[in-house]
Amino acid sequence: MEQYGGIFTLVIMVAIMWFLLIRPAQKRQKAAKEMQNSLKRGDEVVTIGGIHGTVDAVDETSIFLRVSDTTVLRFDKQAVGRVATAS
Repeated sequence: MEQYGGIFTLVIMVAIMWFLLIRPAQKRQKAAKEMQNSLKRGDEVVTIGGIHGTVDAVDETSIFLRVSDTTVLRFDKQAVGRVATAS
């Protein structure tokens, strides 16, 4: 039985790392992906660079943010950090 003690300890350590590190990171990543895929015109967002704007258009991989009356910037969807208000 003692020969399996090291393997059992290793399995327990991997399980602890899974529940404390890997699983929460996967949940955050999934939530971010869902938020990015649910963006629609009129949502007010903040990019990871701190730029505030209103979603003007959305395509498969990009969003177009209106940051002033005459300025529309194109960003990758992954650049959106959070939705400030949803329309």
